[in-house]
Amino acid sequence: MSATRALRPAIAAALIFCAGIGQTYAASTAEALPETMSMLKHAIGVHTSEGQHQVPVLAAYLADKLKAGGFAASDVEIIPVGETAALVARYRGTGEGKPILLSGHMDVVAAKREDWTRDPFTLVEENGYLYGRGSADMKTAVVVMVETLIRLKREGFKPRHDLILLLSGDEETAMASTLELAKRYHDAEFLLNADAGGGTLDPATGKPTVYEIQAAEKTYADFQIALTSAGGHSSEPDAHNAIYRLARVIDRVAAYQFPPMINDITRGSLHASGAHTPGKLGAAMTRFAAHPDDAAAAATLSADPAYVGQIRTTCVATMLNGGHALNALPQSASVNINCRIFPGTPVASVHDTLIKVIADKTATVTVLPPTPVASPASPLRNDVIAAITDAVHQRYPHVEVVPGMSAGASDSMYFRNAGVPSYGIDASFTKPDDTFAHGLNEKLPASEVEAGLAFWHRVLVQLAK
Repeated sequence: MSATRALRPAIAAALIFCAGIGQTYAASTAEALPETMSMLKHAIGVHTSEGQHQVPVLAAYLADKLKAGGFAASDVEIIPVGETAALVARYRGTGEGKPILLSGHMDVVAAKREDWTRDPFTLVEENGYLYGRGSADMKTAVVVMVETLIRLKREGFKPRHDLILLLSGDEETAMASTLELAKRYHDAEFLLNADAGGGTLDPATGKPTVYEIQAAEKTYADFQIALTSAGGHSSEPDAHNAIYRLARVIDRVAAYQFPPMINDITRGSLHASGAHTPGKLGAAMTRFAAHPDDAAAAATLSADPAYVGQIRTTCVATMLNGGHALNALPQSASVNINCRIFPGTPVASVHDTLIKVIADKTATVTVLPPTPVASPASPLRNDVIAAITDAVHQRYPHVEVVPGMSAGASDSMYFRNAGVPSYGIDASFTKPDDTFAHGLNEKLPASEVEAGLAFWHRVLVQLAK
């Protein structure tokens, strides 16, 4: 008998064993789904937008679930921060490595019932979607992470690394709770953030195209440009009107584009996305990834709101203030310029550029609080990339997994600034602009709840074992 033939029974037995593990794994995920949906229904119903004082209520609910699921009371903590709060839960391992941090946020953007088709704070399932404020951003992911940790407790999983769940309470606003968490938990192996990254579905076919691991994000900064004038009676207008001068300043900011930029993360992301994006836009992605000095490709990408932030620092007017009376010449006028700054670009250099662009020596340009936090790109760790790729391929075997950069800020910002490598790994696959996160009638494909349970279980077991 040949050696190959002799091995066949062993190989067959191994395959049967692996199939059994797969069935158990799938069954466990399915078994966790009812409890997850029950928690999600409750979480959506808690109005955790700014000023409602309800984040501590949700934190207490999740803390009780964790303790009922096997966590010691001493390993679950609620940290009050103003009117909001943060929730911390430590899953103790054998202590052989630094902790792995799991990040998310419990707060949501405000939603008015009169503007929505459905009650934003009641979970509704229709036509394959889950509707409700926080369904996409990001109560579903929060609940999935909580349920995954409870499931691991039930399974008796003993990780080498402690797993520390860090749920902030004001990510959508001041990020004060995030800052507090980063101060306390900055000595860590790395952080996995469920609020960034994720998979993309083709808008026409619904088929998966690419999965992106967020390894970088842009620095957030607000600048106020202000002008003053003597004022006077509105019946006696003059050339020094602060509002008119401010209007010209705004026009100059609007006309200016910061130079195109690229790094290894955005290069990989654009190259992968270009292969799955039809037409002129996809071709521009591919060309720019290969040749960042291609002005035509940069212009095409910059004309698309979804991609201009991937290749440039962007600054845009977001709020205006001016005048003091209907019948008086304005004594002051100001505009807020919100900037999302490409990684590695100093905030001071953007400040200096704005001064040059507005070309008005009578204007003042001030960086507004809170102080901008630099967010350096995280190194692409092989173990993290491999574990996430494995989890993605368990569902979609041939999807390309690439690093990516967020145009906006997330809780990872403070941890990256503190030296903790951070990776956005939202488990969901969605169509572009289909979830309406922050907008009306926010929704998430219902399939992504069970998929998220499978994803997070697989990732945590591989990285923490």
